[in-house]
Amino acid sequence: MSPQKLVDGWYEHHARGAGAGARYRYRIDGELFVPDPASRFNPDDVHGASVVVDPRTFAWTDRNWHGRPWREAVVYELHVGTFSPEGTYRGVEARLDYLADLGVTAIELMPLADFPGKHNWGYDGVLPFAPDASYGTPDDLRSLITAAHARGLMVLVDVVYNHFGPDGNYLHRIAQPFFTDRHKTPWGAAIDFEEAASKPVREFFVHNALYWLEEFHADGLRLDAVHAIVDASSPDILTELARRVREGLGSEREIHLLLENDRNDAHRLARDARGMPRAYTAQWNDDFHHVAHHLLTAERNGYYADYADEPLARLGRCLAEGFAYQGEPSPHRKHERRGEPSTHLPPEAFVNFLQNHDQVGNRAFGERLHALATPEALRSMLPIFLLAPSIPLLFMGEEFGADTPFLFFADFSGDVANAVRDGRRAEFAGFPPFDDEDKAASIPDPGAQSTVAQSRLDWDSLARNPHARWLRAYRNLLALRTQRIVPLLGEIVAGGARFRADAQSLDVTWPLRDARTLRLALRLSRGLAISGPPGETIYESAPDDAWHVRWMIGHA
Repeated sequence: MSPQKLVDGWYEHHARGAGAGARYRYRIDGELFVPDPASRFNPDDVHGASVVVDPRTFAWTDRNWHGRPWREAVVYELHVGTFSPEGTYRGVEARLDYLADLGVTAIELMPLADFPGKHNWGYDGVLPFAPDASYGTPDDLRSLITAAHARGLMVLVDVVYNHFGPDGNYLHRIAQPFFTDRHKTPWGAAIDFEEAASKPVREFFVHNALYWLEEFHADGLRLDAVHAIVDASSPDILTELARRVREGLGSEREIHLLLENDRNDAHRLARDARGMPRAYTAQWNDDFHHVAHHLLTAERNGYYADYADEPLARLGRCLAEGFAYQGEPSPHRKHERRGEPSTHLPPEAFVNFLQNHDQVGNRAFGERLHALATPEALRSMLPIFLLAPSIPLLFMGEEFGADTPFLFFADFSGDVANAVRDGRRAEFAGFPPFDDEDKAASIPDPGAQSTVAQSRLDWDSLARNPHARWLRAYRNLLALRTQRIVPLLGEIVAGGARFRADAQSLDVTWPLRDARTLRLALRLSRGLAISGPPGETIYESAPDDAWHVRWMIGHA
């Protein structure tokens, strides 16, 4: 039976007896059977039948949960498939008490949208509404989220609205207007958000955002690589999506929208007269990561070259003003100007990190920072990172100095698998360690099961040093953050922070509304004195740390 044509490109068909649990597919042109592009569950993977899901049957126990203020956020990014031995939602749920005890207040789940095969980072999803079956059922995900809320933990979901994965996306056949040749992305066909006829495309993604918030009670979303979305219409898709969220559930409970945006578009983080986000709550601050990484490792290849000159000044600007690049030319980008002024924004508009899935996993061997920096230097950076007024994000295992790498993996087959493997190795061909075929062949195959196995956290290591020592250091600093820093965040005068830096020292001050100041003093040489107005020291580095770091509260 043919579906009934509605307006704006939508079709409708009512099938009798297709209740919860029923499996169904669409038949295209009388020959091709495909899953529902808006499938809520595809247990037989992305080429199989979709399943009717009734979200109203789950017994939620978080009715009194209204979220948490963003200034309380300590974010913990994790990949469901490698976080636990089980590689499932239930495996994550079993470790929620550990995360709460660590001092985490929000877990950020790498993308859940159904991807081809049994393992993937999640950025190759093709069914955006279907939580991948390899992690469990949709109700398993709901159970994880309600259990997190019972422990005071927010749950954020990473979503990808800039492309579809290369295997299992039937929208090219079903709805070609979803895509455009006018723009390109590094990962596949660009999505068309800006044509007059693209309203159904926009609605598809707006409803996806609302879906995670409504049907799974998620506390927010992290939008992946929005710099790869090109939309010249007004309002653009990012503006419209944020408005719909804010006017809907965002008016009833705390909802946090995060961006990954290489353009450093500060206007998307604007606040209203009450200091509340107009659209997006915060942005992942790559600038902070890059300059911190350079200071810790001395690496200066690729984008690290943008931070190798005057690194303490660039670190100071990140801490005081948000972005290091606020419209200045970027040498790495052929001197194109990057970013917008961000000085006026509050610190919590920026999410700082020393590691994340990209910065670890996009290295050839997935090395974590603990394998690249000296322990003394990393111990010195931790209080700068974890006690700064900006929101900290940890990547799973970072807190105990995990020895396991986090490698790039994707379970494709046939030509796609070969192309991904060869492309991965070609990506590093220009770097001296991989400049011949034999060396390039040592880069792990993304499709190999061993690549996934190596990336799974080793929880047994927590009982041994140095892992136990690292965990203790993170716990102590996060407890100090909760006790002494978080209560000040609402008192910081937005736009008032200042910094002074030279080759060996950095001082940053944040003015508070009661005429006090929060101050960070950093000296790369422990022989350099820390002077200035007297104040209460709330943290001071140990003598065997590489740098002298002191946090103080005093008077201006």
